Order: sequence, then structure tokens, then C-alpha cells
Amino acid sequence: MKKPLVGALFAVLLLGAGTAPAAAATSHDAAAPGTVKAAAAAASRTAADAASSGHTAVRAKVRPKAVGFAGTVALSNCSGSVVRTPGSQPGDPALVLSNGHCMESGFPGPGEVVFNQPSTRSFTLLNASGSGVGTVRASKIAYGTMTDTDISVYQLTSTYAQIESKYGIRALELNTAHPVQGTAITVVSGYWKRTYSCNIDGFVYRLKEGEWTWKDSVRYTSACQTIGGTSGSPVIDNATGKVVAVNNTGNEDGQECTDNNPCEVDENGQVTVREGINYAQETYGIVPCIGTGNVFDLDREGCALPKP
Repeated sequence: MKKPLVGALFAVLLLGAGTAPAAAATSHDAAAPGTVKAAAAAASRTAADAASSGHTAVRAKVRPKAVGFAGTVALSNCSGSVVRTPGSQPGDPALVLSNGHCMESGFPGPGEVVFNQPSTRSFTLLNASGSGVGTVRASKIAYGTMTDTDISVYQLTSTYAQIESKYGIRALELNTAHPVQGTAITVVSGYWKRTYSCNIDGFVYRLKEGEWTWKDSVRYTSACQTIGGTSGSPVIDNATGKVVAVNNTGNEDGQECTDNNPCEVDENGQVTVREGINYAQETYGIVPCIGTGNVFDLDREGCALPKP
């Protein structure tokens, strides 16, 4: 993960946004990969390599949709997006999704869950072209953790209807199903106002970085060379426009399982290091944990997020 930037002046992010995640900085974000590198995209991995991770599916060819910045936000140190579930209502308080390592309270330790903690954090809301159209503000951190996944979800003081009426911006919808290998995706960074296009290369049983371990992570093909500050960016399925993951880290230097150098661990404990490859955390598992009124309820049926 990359260390998150403190304001726009700091250039170091953790793992894509945290100590190792991908946050905004001169290295990959604190939950999106390490140091900011002008990395040239390497040749795409072969379909045979990608097939090794499972969740493979045959997808009909669909003309890619242009993915813009509408609904994304810029944090002081990371990226994020205004999101909703299929059941969210216009009058519900809106939610902002980012990484756990992007929270203003700092990186939560292994096993730590932040739940319903007050917050007044502000976010710059972007339109389709990436221009800031206004500021939205949090009332609380509804949920945040770096255990099993790397997410933070803020509840805003504004409803979806108020945001759409004032700014003409609609929230991005969280997909409800596990993402599919080979899917064409776009990582949209509100911090840098930059997009990265590639495919889902496969899935990682366990992704370990420093003291944190994440389950069933998304691995990108090499074309997505995300940098610090991209931590928390929504990963959008080009065909549906829905959010399937949140960008969070990458292996910067080829080291094994260290900060900013996550390693892949399979079911048998075999460790694989992929220097220059970046990762994201799936988001479909968030949906069952959000009930009426956009309230997080970790006891809801199907909710498997770690509890406090």
C-alpha cells in the first residue's frame, strides 16, 4: 500500500494508500500500490496465465462504454466514489467508498474495525470530465477496516437526491456478484483525475502485505500501472458501469510480503511475488451488510465483513 498524502503537498502513499496501500503520493497509494513510478505497461499476461485463478467465465464481447469521473471524489490523500446499493433510496444519506488505509484516523491494525465513528471529512465531488463541482461532507465513518479487505465507507450529511439536485451527479452502483476473470475494467482516480484501463487477470486467495492480509483480492493485468493517490479508486466494469472492486495496492520493488510489496499466497501456502502488478479488493460483499436507510448492519443475512 502507499502511504496516504497529508494534503496535496505530501507525495508518499501506502500500499496504494496506506503503509503499503495506494494513496496519493509519489509512491503507490496506501491501498493501491506503492511508490509513484512512471511505469510502462508491460505486455499483457496470457489468457492461460489468467485462467489459473478461477472465477473464469465466458463473456460476450461488448463495446466498451466510456468511463468518466462522474460520481468519483478526491480525498486529501486518496481517491473514492459516491456509491449506492441496488436497494438505496433517493432520500437515504449518501455513502462514499474508499480504502481503510485512507481513513483520517490512520491505518487500522490487524483485526481492528472502525464502526459508526463520527467524522467531518470533506470530499471534492467530480463531474464526468473530472472537474470539481462541489464539496460533500461526512457525518461518520460507517465502516472501515484493513482486515480481510481494505475498505472505508463514509456516510454523508447529504442524501443522494440532494446531491443529484444540486450537482447533477448520480452515485455509482455496487455490483452484487463476484467479479469475473477477463472483465474489462477502468480504475478511476478522483485524486489524480486519471483513469487506468486493463482487465481482471485473476483472483488471489490471500494477499499479504506487511502485517495485513486480504482475502480473494482482484489482480489486474499489467496495463493498470496505478500510482500513489489512486488508493480508494472505484474499479468499474466497463460493460455495466458498476463498481466491482476498490483499488488498493501493488508490488513496487519485487520484495516478498513487505509494505508496498504484497505477495500472493495460495491455498497450500505457496508464495508468489509479481513485481509491478497491482491489486484491488472486491466490493460485492459490502452490499449484504447495508440495510434500510443505508445503515450498516453486520448481523444481516449474508454479511461476512469483519465485526468490531
